[in-house]
Amino acid sequence: MSARTREDTDLTRSTRGEAEPKPLPQAAVPENPSADSIALAMHVLEDMKAEDVTVIDLVGKTSLADAMIIATGRVNRHVASIADALVEALKGSGLPAPKVEGMPACDWVLIDTGDIIVHVFRPEVRQFYNLEKMWGADRPNERLVS
Repeated sequence: MSARTREDTDLTRSTRGEAEPKPLPQAAVPENPSADSIALAMHVLEDMKAEDVTVIDLVGKTSLADAMIIATGRVNRHVASIADALVEALKGSGLPAPKVEGMPACDWVLIDTGDIIVHVFRPEVRQFYNLEKMWGADRPNERLVS
């Protein structure tokens, strides 16, 4: 990400009267080993106008990844463009090429970088699978342990 791009984005926000960017979620704090990857993904998702972005911290919950990001695109083409932009940004940052599943249909695209897993859904598909409920902090076994 170049400084020019960031400055242009900030300038555009202020001239359009848009709100400042939201603070990064808890999973993106510096103690998380994947904080840089999460911050990059969040920036791309914001730029591509992904909706209802959720970050779930997986550190200590599973060895699959350090974090899971779930986002929604309005239609198949929007899901595809979000996924393409994210893959290009990840490759451009020097990370190994992520594994991508679901691009032909673009109902649900999964991007696995090894450290983070990003799911980009169409709204109906996201509602059907409801990954937030499965991986969220309100899971019954976590309530019993706490």
